[in-house]
Amino acid sequence: MQRLLNKQVVLGVSGGIAAYKSAELVRRLRDAGAQVRVVMTQAAREFITPLTLQALSGHPVHGDLLDPAAEAAMGHIELARWADLVLIAPATADLMARLAQGRGDDLLTTLVLATDAQVAIAPAMNQAMWRDPATQANLSLLLQRDVKVFGPAAGQQACGDVGPGRMLEPAEIAARSAECFERGLLAGRHVLINAGPTREAIDPVRYISNHSSGKMGFALAEAAAEAGARVTLVAGPVNLPTPPRVERVDVITAVEMLAACEAALPADLFIGSAAVADYRPVTCAESKLKKEPGSDAGMTLELVRNPDILATLANHPQRPWCVGFAAETHDVLGYATDKLQRKNLELIIANDVSSTSIGFNSDDNAVTLIDRSLKPQALPQASKQKLARQIVAFIADKLNA
Repeated sequence: MQRLLNKQVVLGVSGGIAAYKSAELVRRLRDAGAQVRVVMTQAAREFITPLTLQALSGHPVHGDLLDPAAEAAMGHIELARWADLVLIAPATADLMARLAQGRGDDLLTTLVLATDAQVAIAPAMNQAMWRDPATQANLSLLLQRDVKVFGPAAGQQACGDVGPGRMLEPAEIAARSAECFERGLLAGRHVLINAGPTREAIDPVRYISNHSSGKMGFALAEAAAEAGARVTLVAGPVNLPTPPRVERVDVITAVEMLAACEAALPADLFIGSAAVADYRPVTCAESKLKKEPGSDAGMTLELVRNPDILATLANHPQRPWCVGFAAETHDVLGYATDKLQRKNLELIIANDVSSTSIGFNSDDNAVTLIDRSLKPQALPQASKQKLARQIVAFIADKLNA
């Protein structure tokens, strides 16, 4: 069931008595870590209220194809793109027939036509309707189109008949839904990442910071989420959108970043990609510091060391597997190796920020991975997204070993 962690499931509910089981199915999917949005046909609302499924899913229920308010919040095309899996449970004989014909006469069938995600159905109907040649022909068409079919089960039916047609129980549907996904390299892991710069205030206007854009850390967060991890991203002040399926915590200073990282523990893995300011002013002036008129006198700032976030987490009672970054301008591998050993890390990722084509603010990077074997592994220049996936795969191999 860990394969459902961070997956985005659109649950379609059509109008059959088995719709009452959809409430339990939403709970099962969410307990497994999936995000769930519900789409109901008009007939489904006669069996179970949208309010029930809204309360259980945590999101408004979608139902009307031409609802301007719903389109403004998350339109049907956006919902189709959002889904990793479109699961229809229950799927009535009528719904199966409309899917087989490729109709788009309501929100649910239109969404199925518009999505590139895997589609799965859990049939539920009277045993005679299930055995009918028309239903079986529709089933054959759907299977040819790679629609997954979960069930049906055989047994006592609401009408009193006995035979195949009962919808599978929610726990089994959730388990089969999980099987639609490959097990991610970091499935079931909690990954904590910090990214971007910190700002240390001198006065209400000025601050000490650096050129970090946060792009590498955000790319790593996205790659970790793609690998099935639950990701907490502690971000300094950057102008980047939050990657999908990532929990983001925004901070400004190094002290705030450390507090947010410690609050996110326990974690299986910590990747310290943030460019944390080494020093901060002893005091922050309450008002803007002014130049003395007519004077060429300089300004003296008294600075104090900031906490070392990476070293703190590497020696924490709830210590995760720790990965650091070494952004250097010369003797890159030498400084990186020293940092790996001095801070008690499992892995250090070294990069040369003196090059204008990689590093700070660039979309590309080139790094060298050094683990405790002290055997460097170079990753040549590539986009930060591509490098992030390579780094995550390398880390996952080490973690899973």
